[in-house]
Amino acid sequence: MRLAAFHLTGSEKRQVGLVVGEGPAWWVHPFPDGTDLVELLAADISDREAAADTAARGDGLRPDQIRLLPPVYPTAMRDFLTFEQHVAGVGKGMQGHESVPDEWYAAPSFLFMAPHAVTGGYDDVTIAPDTERFDYELELAAVICRDVRNATPDQARAAIGGYCVMNDWSARDVQGREMKLGLGPSKGKDFATTIGPWVVTADELDDHRDADGFLDLRMTVKVNGEVTGSDRSGHMGWSFEQMVSYASRASWVKKGEVIASGTCGGGALAEGWGRTGELLPRPLLPGDVVEMTIERLGTIRNRIVAGTETVPPIIPARRRVREEV
Repeated sequence: MRLAAFHLTGSEKRQVGLVVGEGPAWWVHPFPDGTDLVELLAADISDREAAADTAARGDGLRPDQIRLLPPVYPTAMRDFLTFEQHVAGVGKGMQGHESVPDEWYAAPSFLFMAPHAVTGGYDDVTIAPDTERFDYELELAAVICRDVRNATPDQARAAIGGYCVMNDWSARDVQGREMKLGLGPSKGKDFATTIGPWVVTADELDDHRDADGFLDLRMTVKVNGEVTGSDRSGHMGWSFEQMVSYASRASWVKKGEVIASGTCGGGALAEGWGRTGELLPRPLLPGDVVEMTIERLGTIRNRIVAGTETVPPIIPARRRVREEV
């Protein structure tokens, strides 16, 4: 089942709907006003299917009648680092050597993201200020539908309501400066993260699990219609159940959170830049269109636009001469 958040063209009222149809020929059947997408994900399957059957009997809306919104406005976002190939490639660009540190294998590391920066699957995305190395990152993301703490992987599986496509937009030059201090990335990523186009319920994907229980879905990214990277989610070092379990150790993972896989192999321009030492393909520019597709989940497509905001200048630190005490 595919569940979307949207508003009608010319309206600001957020609604939830059932997505029907394949490829470009899809439409949305609204659920009753006040329906919460995360609560639908948490509902018993039979109750969710009954609600979907009722919605499907109503009139559907065409794509040109609505604007797709982010499926959820996350309570929190955690971005993991689970693709070994990406770690090696970006590591060469950031640290000067193509290797995977032992610490990566020891535990599934993650960073917290800016949940208020999410954009819809077909929204324009404003290029970050102060960057000459604007990049995309192709990721698979899960939406949490139940609170968990100290969960085993089996218990964590029941907390995953569904999955969507994610683009973790990145200003690589800003990110590189921040990470030299052992912090971040912060301003290198807090301006936009695209999630969508909708959420596919977890039960719909059980037939795409490998022998170890990992989701195995084809992932592809295009820039201006040309394929620039691809991988499979089955190449992750940890499953989503293992990631949620780790995140919940002595901590709450709350319903409405988004948990992301991290960038897949070949899923970012910076990976190639790190391996070759050249900015080829070139960094993204206003006017470029980035399209990401994950098998069974759908496609997000975003056009990059120039910024129009006036941002305050960056103020360097005050340098002080240490006085003897």
